[in-house]
Amino acid sequence: MPADLNDYFKNKMDNDKNEPPQFLKDFSKKATILYVIIAIAILLIVAKPYTIIQSGEVGIKVTAGKFDPIPLSPGIHFFMPGIQKIIKVDTKVRIINYKSERDTAFGNINEGIIEKPAITVLDARGLPVSIDLTVQYRLNPANAPQTIATWGLSWEEKLINAVVREVVRNVIGRYKAEELPVKRNEIAALIEQEIRKKIDSFKNKPVFLESVQLREINLPPKIKEQIERVQIAKQEAERMKYEVEKAKQEAEKRAAQARGEAEAKKIRAQGEAERILIEANAKAQANKVIGQSITSELLRLKQIEVQGKFNEALRANKDAKIFLTPGGAVPNIWIDSKDKQKATAIGR
Repeated sequence: MPADLNDYFKNKMDNDKNEPPQFLKDFSKKATILYVIIAIAILLIVAKPYTIIQSGEVGIKVTAGKFDPIPLSPGIHFFMPGIQKIIKVDTKVRIINYKSERDTAFGNINEGIIEKPAITVLDARGLPVSIDLTVQYRLNPANAPQTIATWGLSWEEKLINAVVREVVRNVIGRYKAEELPVKRNEIAALIEQEIRKKIDSFKNKPVFLESVQLREINLPPKIKEQIERVQIAKQEAERMKYEVEKAKQEAEKRAAQARGEAEAKKIRAQGEAERILIEANAKAQANKVIGQSITSELLRLKQIEVQGKFNEALRANKDAKIFLTPGGAVPNIWIDSKDKQKATAIGR
């Protein structure tokens, strides 16, 4: 066998002895891949180049200090740590309560409810007045990047709080303190109208104003006492007015009843008079008929009848006293018997 060939086989055998088995080679490759995966996982955990945006939020991607004008919608989003970052902003309805008394139940800003002291302003005469308000609003999600780029993350203080205080100060300053409770609805509508107008005038419409509620107007103690006295006087005047009106109605009622009774009596009197007149007319008519029916023959007949009764009386009472009373065509004859106190009237 040539020397070169011997050297070849000798070297090959030496190399085969130094090389690891094939399964070790395969395991080494898998381990390398595993190490790479672990390194990537550690990098993701440490660097965290992603963020999750929840519903009711939008994301604003900032690359080297420049705001991306297109907001990121809810979901998972990746970025390059050190070069990029994502700012999450709340787009749900938020509330600012301006209150005279602190309520711990609504003091948590993380729930979208901000509590602030009541707004103290001066009325038209320079008297201090405290106003309790509730303002509901939400960030415009479409223009959130421009809003944050312009106003910063403290946009609520610069946009909402500043505008509300300015408008309340201007509106309340037009009225006297004692006018505020009376014109409460007018003032509430005016405050909301001017706040809405002011916020809508900002460029890119950064905020949607939902509502403004005027809850309380806290007046100085002296003004409160004055208003209470005026209210009591008004209530007393209203009560007196009611009493006068009631008495007037009662008088009108009694007058109406009296007129009704008088009218009823009048009707009854007229009816009675008519009845008497009708009876008188009937009687007169009857007398007229009777008078027209009396004739000389009838009178002669009556005389004969009376004469007959007279003769009969004399036969029965020979000693009687006889009294003749003229009675028109036929006289009345009275007979007084001596033995009996009896009077017999004979007439027609």
